Amino acid sequence: MRDLGFGILLTVVVTALMVLAWGREALIPGLSFGLLATAIHVAAVALLKPALTGSYGKLMSRWGMGMGLRLVGVGMFALAVLREPQLFPALPTAVGYLAVLIPLLFFETRLLR
Repeated sequence: MRDLGFGILLTVVVTALMVLAWGREALIPGLSFGLLATAIHVAAVALLKPALTGSYGKLMSRWGMGMGLRLVGVGMFALAVLREPQLFPALPTAVGYLAVLIPLLFFETRLLR
């Protein structure tokens, strides 16, 4: 639940900064892809948590699935930018996704303590 709250907070902060930098055109990409990054992270952590007490092979398998989900997010970015470039300009969309996903990914390391 902390991950969800932190992801939403990051999304709001990143989107606000993007709107200040690029104007209103950054609002939809920032919110959409910030929330996508948050959802992907929450799902990846849900996959990883049960494997923390299991074998190393199971842990790496679950970690790999989480990374695969993040890669699906990159594919969704490409699809959105190519299909709807006026709604999802490339730079604000990428920043909305990565500026939320990367801090959440570093935040995930606390699970390994």
